[in-house]
Amino acid sequence: MTFDLTPEQDQLRDAVRALGRRYGHGYFVEKAKAGEHTTELWAEAGRLGYLGVNIPTEYGGGGGGITELAIVCEELAASGCPLLLLVVSPAIAATVLNRHGTEEQRKRHLPGLADGSQKIVFAITEPEAGSNFHRLGTVARRDGDGWLLNGRKCYISGVDEADHVLVVARTEDSSTGRLKPALFLVPTDAAGLTRSKLDMEIVSPENQFLLYLDDVRLPADALVGESLDAGLPALFAGLNPERITVAAMGAGTGRYAIERASEYTATRKVWGGRSIGSHQGVSHPLAHAAVQVELARLMIQKAATLYDAGRDLEAGVAGNMAKYAAGEAAALAVDTAVQVLGGAGMTTEYGVATLLGAVRAGRIAPVSREMILNFVAQHVLGQDKSY
Repeated sequence: MTFDLTPEQDQLRDAVRALGRRYGHGYFVEKAKAGEHTTELWAEAGRLGYLGVNIPTEYGGGGGGITELAIVCEELAASGCPLLLLVVSPAIAATVLNRHGTEEQRKRHLPGLADGSQKIVFAITEPEAGSNFHRLGTVARRDGDGWLLNGRKCYISGVDEADHVLVVARTEDSSTGRLKPALFLVPTDAAGLTRSKLDMEIVSPENQFLLYLDDVRLPADALVGESLDAGLPALFAGLNPERITVAAMGAGTGRYAIERASEYTATRKVWGGRSIGSHQGVSHPLAHAAVQVELARLMIQKAATLYDAGRDLEAGVAGNMAKYAAGEAAALAVDTAVQVLGGAGMTTEYGVATLLGAVRAGRIAPVSREMILNFVAQHVLGQDKSY
């Protein structure tokens, strides 16, 4: 057992950290508050190969795995630039297409995902279904040689920046008549696809949308995979990378908050000239948060290692635990940083309160902490299903 990164992974971490710090949290917040996107950072990360580290080399990627992509997510977040679309486009969409797409779909989309010139977002959540994807109401029906999609999706990230939406729908199995999941690549300019921006209490340059699919006609090759049998495996292929990279982003955000707070408390002097960090009432909460973030990082590393080794079932357990741990640790770290900075913690200048909404959302999405606890109780502790 080793906890050391390879020399190549160490170099990747250092390089991404340097890139992130050149832009920094001020850039991130400025873009978010102006209603703009982090276009320059995304484009440069793509040119340098960081967006495609988990994509095979034959499609223009770096040939690494989710371990490498988690490093990219964590280090950009640790620099104050937590890019949600790293989770959506390289982690979910690229993984789904690489593992279950047709060769034509891989050739058409993976090179653009690798260099950042293309973005594919992911649409599974629905207003009525919530966490229960078995109740999805978006349905795809045969339309001659193609497909006809109808339904609604909510909380879909980055649709205004993307070329395609990877839509999870349900199709009728001709042999049983039952509905089963299938994934479709839907162009964002497709006729019948409309969107409505959701106003969120989160400082982020990436927007959330409601999507409406009204008789959206798609060609046969919009279906991901060679047949409908690819639907369920393709869906689950994206969930573990999603959880691992969301966790990495949370851990990076926690590191960023603790670093900002520690710099402040080590130099802020009151009550006789001693730094406020010398007082245990200040230093202990920060130390506690640092421990929780480091524990989450260890679970992220375990989950990514299991996933890259092809041990999907074990990675599912570890990925859920990592997401839970990182969500809690990030929320604790940011809240603690705000508290120890006092009034300064609530200012935009000091750059920690701007993360409160995002880390709170990290305890809800992409899977809530309660659903993770249900999963652990059932699959690790052997308890009866509670829902």
